[in-house]
Amino acid sequence: MALYIARRLLNLLPVLLGITLLVFTLLQLIPGDPAVVILGERATPEQVEALREQLGLNQPLPLQYLTFLWNLMRLDFGTSIISGVPIAEEIKTRWPATFELSVAAMVVAVVLGIPVGVLAAVRKNSSLDNLSTIGSLLGVSMPVYWLGLLLIYLFAVNLNWLPPSGRLSIEAGLNFKPITGFYIIDALLQVDIKVLLDVLSHLILPALTLGTIPLAILARITRSAMLEVLSQDYIRTARAKGVQERWVILQHALKNALLPVVTIIGLQFGTLLGGAILTETIFSWPGIGSWIYEGILARDYPVVQGGVIFVSVSFVIINLLVDISYPFLDPRIHYR
Repeated sequence: MALYIARRLLNLLPVLLGITLLVFTLLQLIPGDPAVVILGERATPEQVEALREQLGLNQPLPLQYLTFLWNLMRLDFGTSIISGVPIAEEIKTRWPATFELSVAAMVVAVVLGIPVGVLAAVRKNSSLDNLSTIGSLLGVSMPVYWLGLLLIYLFAVNLNWLPPSGRLSIEAGLNFKPITGFYIIDALLQVDIKVLLDVLSHLILPALTLGTIPLAILARITRSAMLEVLSQDYIRTARAKGVQERWVILQHALKNALLPVVTIIGLQFGTLLGGAILTETIFSWPGIGSWIYEGILARDYPVVQGGVIFVSVSFVIINLLVDISYPFLDPRIHYR
């Protein structure tokens, strides 16, 4: 196992190098000059050239790329051109918000999606199966921005049950001092029930909105995997021995159907960690996705570069963890 992990880590180096090259190249193709964005259109050519020299934008592209790589190796993501804040500090501030939202969305997807998929497989071609199929298609097809606005209108505007945006209300945050940046953990550490309930209430609507697509995908994948497993001989043998049906489903069938399900969970979670731009924008969620989007609009190259590299590394690490989990789910899998 250790040798396999070491080999996988070495294989990730070319992938990460390709990501850095791709991100750097694509950003160079974006129209506009960061120096002009900073100084404004009324800046003189001398001022623009002086700022370009200060930022290193007048150097040859290969030299700029090598400088970019060297800074990454030192965990120096640069500084925002617009705000002047170091990229590492921005990531440290915004990533906990994205992580909390992603975990909440995946909890919604897993808690609802897997049971729906299992029930749909057990009761194949029943009304429940047909209803889950229709629901999955709607979940995948429904635009996130429309669903988010609909939930805000229903639960925040009409019913006034939940807050429409943000991570924390002003009243609850007056005496609240974040420790780790993860508001739920910080509220628990400070034993502040009021803040904890407020944070959870702000998390419900964006988590439901963001978790809809993963929920639909998990339900379909779980159903397909369960149908394949339920047709195996050992399932019929277990039933012939008189094993209770619920243990046949949970211990024999579901356990052996988890490999594709865990793979999808890892891929979806890695995608969510990249920041859901639409969801974070609609609910004013201060996460990675909205931050990168703002950097693209402002042509803030260091923000886009640092944010995309961080998201890519997170996605690769999640995939590595999923691969490592396979032998624990299925003892027949061995890494050599």
